Amino acid sequence: MGFKTPDMPPVKPEEFESTPVMERIRTLATHWAEYGFGGPKQMHLLYLVKTVLFVVGGWLVVGSTTPGISLFDLGGWWGELIVYQKLMVWTVLWEITGHAASWGPLAFKFGPMLGGWRYWARVGTLRLPPYPDKVPGTLGDHRTVFDVGLYLLILATLLFLLLTPGSHGGAAYSEAGLLPGWALLTYVALILIMGFRDRVVFLASRPEQYAVCLLAFGVLTDHVDMVLVAKIAMVTIWLGAGVSKFGRHFSLVVQAMLSNTPWLTSRRFKRSLYRNAPNDLRPSKMAFAWAHLGGTVVELVLPLVLLFSVNETLTWLAIAGMMLFHLFIYSTYPLAVPLEWNIFFIFVTPFLFGGFFADDGYGMSDFSSPWIPAAALVLYLTGPILGNLKPEWVSFLVSLRQYSGNWASGTMAFRMNDAEDKLDKGLVKSLQTQRQQLLALYGSDVAEIFLQKCVAFRSMHSHGRMHLSLLQRHLDALENYRLREGEVVCTVLVGWQSGDGHLFDERTIAMVQKRCNFEPGEFVMAWTESQPIHKKTVQYKVVDAALGVVERGYYHVRDAVAEQPWLPNGPIPHRVTWRLPGYEPAGNLPHPAPRSADSTRSDRSDDRPDDKVGS
Repeated sequence: MGFKTPDMPPVKPEEFESTPVMERIRTLATHWAEYGFGGPKQMHLLYLVKTVLFVVGGWLVVGSTTPGISLFDLGGWWGELIVYQKLMVWTVLWEITGHAASWGPLAFKFGPMLGGWRYWARVGTLRLPPYPDKVPGTLGDHRTVFDVGLYLLILATLLFLLLTPGSHGGAAYSEAGLLPGWALLTYVALILIMGFRDRVVFLASRPEQYAVCLLAFGVLTDHVDMVLVAKIAMVTIWLGAGVSKFGRHFSLVVQAMLSNTPWLTSRRFKRSLYRNAPNDLRPSKMAFAWAHLGGTVVELVLPLVLLFSVNETLTWLAIAGMMLFHLFIYSTYPLAVPLEWNIFFIFVTPFLFGGFFADDGYGMSDFSSPWIPAAALVLYLTGPILGNLKPEWVSFLVSLRQYSGNWASGTMAFRMNDAEDKLDKGLVKSLQTQRQQLLALYGSDVAEIFLQKCVAFRSMHSHGRMHLSLLQRHLDALENYRLREGEVVCTVLVGWQSGDGHLFDERTIAMVQKRCNFEPGEFVMAWTESQPIHKKTVQYKVVDAALGVVERGYYHVRDAVAEQPWLPNGPIPHRVTWRLPGYEPAGNLPHPAPRSADSTRSDRSDDRPDDKVGS
């Protein structure tokens, strides 16, 4: 991989689209195993520069707008809760304007590199209300002047919180003071209203990370209670992420993530993550160890130490461990690039658990009332518990499954008659399709290689293999279509994405269809839900933009995990539970029914090193 040149897979660009689709998937998946996405390293430098701007900007904003602390006396920031409050608001502002997660080329925004505010401050773009038939005043699927005004008012409230000096009433305990509670509550109220109007902006603000803390800062009258609620927030996030890694998905995530890490250049190490690369890309014991010793165990053990330890040495060892954990995640440059969140946690972990040490009056027994931790736990745990039991009801972000590999996702297919171009012609938006963006950079053939490499990336996860299985059955021929990773298209449709397939499910596709008028068979999507924590199966849907949902069913996760990304044994076994009356799949492949739970396992379902933690 060069600084300015991408690392291309071993194919001739001009011959790429004449190759059978599943051969392309195999070539691209095996190339990913050793080289990752293959983009030029200047992309990673771009994100490093952006991180520096984020850190320096936070330092300048907090240090220059907060009387009582000095811009250059960073030691004086220690123990000042207003620093934590303002840096949280600063991070939320980056997120909700689109400058944090889902920014730039690693989120498939090449020109411009930003969706976010350019999309949400524009009348006529798509708006995704979660309950339009249940919540009064939320009907409609386009952004109005009211929505734009509401969004700008949220930004203004965040800017006020950043620039205002600390208030010295209420829970204030030092010269620096604390942010005014009324302004914090104003933000929480506004973002909740926005959540009912448009779930995209709501999720982009990362409410599962910050909203409950900001609510607590607004209503509590004791700074000790505020600190302890913030500690519970962080520990809940870590534990939720740790629990989400139970199951068969996570080793696949770690393989793809480490293969894409820019500073890991050893092909030998990358091959060790797979059973027998390039012929067998199922997880090896090495991948399992990295996933669950370096991931699951860390997120389940160290946070509990931080929450309950009164031993200073043990606490600081746990602090160092979690800081290194987030630094490592940052260094892998995960797709959707939630980098600022990791930087925020790297700073806050020592600030919160070291600066407000448990044995100095900031332990779990120091709440002023037992009802406060009880209420905090209800607020923090309701989303993850409900989301793991009923994932169709709750975003995977709110369910705290950010890195688990267990999330709703989809693969889209656009017929080769330029059906994809209808998105540019029919939608009000701030970004052209990625194909148009990449044409200007690399030309048509190379653009198509990178776009389909995202599909190969998805096929390295369990759900992507099911998508390809379904598309083989429902399309007359894969070669008649251009395949697109749903998350990549989602960022064009709604201005943001962070891995949540609910943002481009059949409801969003129906909105697109109203504006683009696809013919039957022009735009087809295979879509899978998250796996419930108590079940071994996953629900799927097939959506034809012109017809709506045409088929539903389920498959066993074990069958998808046991297969190769290019499906050498044919489609993943699955069972159809419903089909649109009169509809028949265009493909000529039968659907293999899933084996019963007590059936004999074949080599195809061999799961020796696969994830079995909690399955």
